[in-house]
Amino acid sequence: MNVEARPALAGWPVNLLVAGRRVLVVGAGRVAARKVGTLLDLGADVVVVAPTVGPEVAEWRAGGRLQVRERAFVADDLDDAWLAVTATGRPDVDGSVQAAGEARRVFVNAADDPQRCTFTLMSVLRRADLVVAIGTGGRSPALARWLRARAADDLGPEYEVLLDLLASARDEMRAAGRSTEEADWQRALDSGIVDLVRDGRIGEAKELLRSCL
Repeated sequence: MNVEARPALAGWPVNLLVAGRRVLVVGAGRVAARKVGTLLDLGADVVVVAPTVGPEVAEWRAGGRLQVRERAFVADDLDDAWLAVTATGRPDVDGSVQAAGEARRVFVNAADDPQRCTFTLMSVLRRADLVVAIGTGGRSPALARWLRARAADDLGPEYEVLLDLLASARDEMRAAGRSTEEADWQRALDSGIVDLVRDGRIGEAKELLRSCL
């Protein structure tokens, strides 16, 4: 792995399980609303701090989906947070959130401000449990989004079905006392199974998978 160009921003990609956890979002405008929408979809306990609340955040508040502290950010806002996102477009506010996060060991993402992040976000393509994340170390979110769109064209809904088939086969092997690590999964994936699933020939795909494993 080459991290020589920007070692300070070379990170370890992870999948944060935010469901049921308190996430503080500083800001309530258009960019913040995108972050909030994703967090709500993932089941996070979202608290928004902002002097002015945009229409989307106001609608979520009216629906009881999040809490809003309608004022400027203060460091104590992070006392009960597991994670924080700041999306205000103001470096001074981003810096304050980052400093408060460092003091409290709360990871902070600052939208469009990688120098004030302790974690950066990736552009994500989801096909049920199949997740593809593309990152640029904060250097070009536009490139990450463009690459995600290209990946979406290649990874159609058939891959959701394929994942289910592979997971079921893995469970069957475990139940039979077979090692899933020694199975030739690469052979199975190279066998033409994707084309069968894409054509809706699921029964044939299952039989082909069994013959490969």
